[in-house]
Amino acid sequence: MTTTTERDCIEIKTVSRFIPEQSDVEANRYVFAYHITIRNTGNVAAQLVSRHWIITDAEGAVQEVQGVGVVGQQPVLRPGEAFEYTSGCTIASPVGTMKGSYQMVTDDGTGFDAPIAEFTLAMPRTLH
Repeated sequence: MTTTTERDCIEIKTVSRFIPEQSDVEANRYVFAYHITIRNTGNVAAQLVSRHWIITDAEGAVQEVQGVGVVGQQPVLRPGEAFEYTSGCTIASPVGTMKGSYQMVTDDGTGFDAPIAEFTLAMPRTLH
């Protein structure tokens, strides 16, 4: 028998893009935007209360970002609802990765982490 947990009911999709107009390649400053879609595919409402990101550049330098909510909000996702936002980060190489988790709480007070699978940050024409 398989049991579905709350964390299995939060679907997270990511899309990243390089922002050349905010980047300075000569100064090793590479700016990326990432668009996130968070969807509640379960049967219980859940609120996103905080985030934890691990951002790694091609040199292995790691930035950890933790904080309340996302883009100043702590959205409540009822079953079937989605929340989308766009944010950004800066790394010191043309390629990097991001991964992490959202800390969620259900209506009955159950807390859980919704994992964010690792995704790539890449300046165009740097990966084959």
